[in-house]
Amino acid sequence: MRHGGQEWTTLKQLAAGHHNRFENEAPNLAGIATEPEFAIGQRALLLQSPSGNILWDCISLLDDATVAEMKALGGIRAIAVSHPHFYSSMVEWSECFDAEIFLHARDQEWVMRQSPRIRFWEKETEPLFDSLTLINCGGHFEGGTVLHWAAGAGGKGALLTGDIIQVAQDRCYVSFMRSYPNLIPLGPAAISHLLKTIEPFAFEQIYGAWWGAKVLFDAKAAVTRSAERYLRAIR
Repeated sequence: MRHGGQEWTTLKQLAAGHHNRFENEAPNLAGIATEPEFAIGQRALLLQSPSGNILWDCISLLDDATVAEMKALGGIRAIAVSHPHFYSSMVEWSECFDAEIFLHARDQEWVMRQSPRIRFWEKETEPLFDSLTLINCGGHFEGGTVLHWAAGAGGKGALLTGDIIQVAQDRCYVSFMRSYPNLIPLGPAAISHLLKTIEPFAFEQIYGAWWGAKVLFDAKAAVTRSAERYLRAIR
């Protein structure tokens, strides 16, 4: 977070001094982040699936080298974003790869650049393809979304969460915030709702919004015990 507040730039200016780094996070899952660190340092995830690849969350920089690398990995069929903080240049990405964008309708007011490629979904879950499912679990935005990847973790399931479910530093726990800049926690009702929405889904792993932000073993139990600890602390 910048103590001086936000500043604005263009893709051309950003590309002049930055590049994107690709790194494998897991089989069929690649991370993409901008270096030197830009915005809040988040990285996107490219999930490679038999029926087409999905870009989870988004980063701002899209340059020729990134386009070439993405095409070598199979391109992008769809883009899904956890919440408005990571919308960034999603329209540029969608136009470049002819990809549809999936956003929850509860966050529609935060879309600053309209596009016919954006599809607003409204229910609690949105099935995609290859047993990929978007789950609206709320959090610091009403439309806060996570992506369930049934084939992830060797078929045990994985959850791609952005910072809707925030992986803690020890990678054994997670946490939940209403406002990260102001360090305001979510309330008990929001936590209960989040747990309810993900309960039907099996997942062994969680992949968050930054390099290293992942829970690689028994992740569903980690969410449960984290929520119990969290609620004890705030009540």
